[in-house]
Amino acid sequence: MRITAFNGSPRGKGSNTGVMVSEFLAGAAAAGAEAEQVFLSERKIAHCMGCFKCWTATPGKCVINDDMKDLLQKVMSSDLIILATPLYIDDVTGIMKDFMDRLIPLMDPHFESDNSGEWRHAKRFSSYPDIAVISNCGMPGRQHFQVLKLHFRRMARNFHSKVTAEIYLDCGELLKNQVLILKPVIAKYRKSLRKAGEELAKDGIISAKTAVKLEKPLISAAMYIKEANKYWDRELS
Repeated sequence: MRITAFNGSPRGKGSNTGVMVSEFLAGAAAAGAEAEQVFLSERKIAHCMGCFKCWTATPGKCVINDDMKDLLQKVMSSDLIILATPLYIDDVTGIMKDFMDRLIPLMDPHFESDNSGEWRHAKRFSSYPDIAVISNCGMPGRQHFQVLKLHFRRMARNFHSKVTAEIYLDCGELLKNQVLILKPVIAKYRKSLRKAGEELAKDGIISAKTAVKLEKPLISAAMYIKEANKYWDRELS
């Protein structure tokens, strides 16, 4: 299995998102998968211009000369792509949205109805990679991912694909925290990420047991908010 993770964090390699993806891919690689993490912040990706040239003048190819040509090839050569992003205003980052918008050349412009009677563009290729989602946010509470979850499900439908795995972490800023009392908790969570990657590479799904571990809060919301507000008070002073 070939897995390519597209990391949409502006922080790139130093991001909490990067920590999550690296652990997940380590588990997938241990299970025999060919795994790669692409940092979109290091790539030149312009905004989609909505010119439709990728459908008319140069079918399947964007007229913008930037790194998306290579990234589109990576998408289509993968069995599974991971769309990884921190939560920005309840949704993906601007970098990730530009990347997603520029996937349009992979579609055929003609309209067709899906199994539920909704309209979408037709396939340009016979098959498309499955999609996994990895995201974290700086606030406590998994309800913050409601918009993001719907966004990726709709995106997968439009691209004739499916979301096979989702990993959402609230209080994501704790991932690189060096407080001694939190180290065992973070280490255990990282181990669960590696297990999830291993399971997805071997079985195509994350087991219910591992999913439960990944959904367990790292610390209580009250404790997190208390310490986070102390941090911001120090920064502001």
